[in-house]
Amino acid sequence: MTNKLYGNLIFELSHEGRRGYSLPRNKFSQYEVPAALRRQEEAQLPECDELTVVRHYTNLSLNNFGVDNGFYPLGSCTMKYNPKINEEMAALPQFQNLHPMQPDHTVEGARAATIMLENSLCALTGLAHFTFKPYAGAHGELTGLMVIDNYHRSCGDVQRKKVIVPDSAHGTNPASAAVCGLDILEVKSTAEGLVDLADLQRIVSLEGPNIAAMMMTNPNTLGLFECQIPQIAQLIHDCGALMYYDGANLNPMLGACRPGDMGFDVMHINLHKTFSTPHGGGGPGSGPVGVREGLQQFFPVVSPYHGNFAVILRALAYIITLGRDHIKEVGPLATLNANYIKESLKDVYELPIDGLCCHEFVFDGLKDKSTGVTTMDVAKRLLDYGYHAPTIYFPLLFHESLMVEPTENESKETLDGFISVMRRIAEEAKSDPELVKTAPHNTPIGRVDDVLAAKHPVTTYKQLKNEQD
Repeated sequence: MTNKLYGNLIFELSHEGRRGYSLPRNKFSQYEVPAALRRQEEAQLPECDELTVVRHYTNLSLNNFGVDNGFYPLGSCTMKYNPKINEEMAALPQFQNLHPMQPDHTVEGARAATIMLENSLCALTGLAHFTFKPYAGAHGELTGLMVIDNYHRSCGDVQRKKVIVPDSAHGTNPASAAVCGLDILEVKSTAEGLVDLADLQRIVSLEGPNIAAMMMTNPNTLGLFECQIPQIAQLIHDCGALMYYDGANLNPMLGACRPGDMGFDVMHINLHKTFSTPHGGGGPGSGPVGVREGLQQFFPVVSPYHGNFAVILRALAYIITLGRDHIKEVGPLATLNANYIKESLKDVYELPIDGLCCHEFVFDGLKDKSTGVTTMDVAKRLLDYGYHAPTIYFPLLFHESLMVEPTENESKETLDGFISVMRRIAEEAKSDPELVKTAPHNTPIGRVDDVLAAKHPVTTYKQLKNEQD
């Protein structure tokens, strides 16, 4: 029998007159709330006993999936394990009870921690200075582009209002450029999934004096290393523009190479991805921006404070815990894990671009297209087996994209379990395609109408006046 507490809203468990608390007797004088501030009707609050509330929210928490629950191979997002020592450091009362408006001399320890992280990030990226004011990756992108725009303005190049973006880029790249008041020039990818150097040369020859920057992710969104990055950087710099590095895929670079050494002038880092701090559910995030020497004077004021300080502490704890030697193993292990899964599944899933990948790779759905089973179906069926689905239908270069990123944390046993399930789903697609097409079958909620949910979301609870309404 299904537990009634499992699928109900807290309002539906409410019974008039029930209480889960008792307030102490008022020891203070009465204060009359001004009439203009009073509610005209009683607030619609649930009335539940404490045990009902505890069971309700505990059951809800069991419906959430995270890296502490199981394998989370979400491509392009680096959903890596968050070591618990990070949480302990961020929860230290000496840090946790700070106020952003305290006098500088009372927060020297916090300032020292921020400087220590800045020095570490400079060493890892090959850049000279960082600002921690941006609150997330997209905020960091916008900040970095503002640095570039400020730089060109200082040089009198006010006409440089165009940004080159690869067709495989994250959607935030063109969005951030547009918010910054810049126009987007799209450069095509080759059949091998890399930036088409000939197309880039064509764009530069036509728009050179108007180009402000080129935004790139390396490895790119297909998980492929842009091996022509020296030529690309030279081409962009020769026309007077700057190179911007999207740090979303920095994880496989740790211990392998540095963006600053590749020729990038500005970059943002997702501390909540690459450096293990909590990721997903809307935050908390942190998107510090790094620049080469000479560009630090163009940092804009995007926040009065040093961003999300607790995320800074978590990232610093992660770096210190690994140390100089072990942090060099992050990138190579992430690359090893991704290639192991790719090679183990490419006989049953379509691999549009063969060869060595970095931290992630992209399948183009099942190899056997005759079953009619789509990437969406595979993703939904994975939920029945207790795995979070990979990123699907991105990048847009392939019709049935399925992007897998295992991160360096996962053991061979975990990877083998995922491979086994993916192969089982491929077999199910042949033997019983309807089973896969109608998945998931074991989750509290089955398939929802995504379009209806997006266009007409129900985000509030309206209490019915009586049971007949």
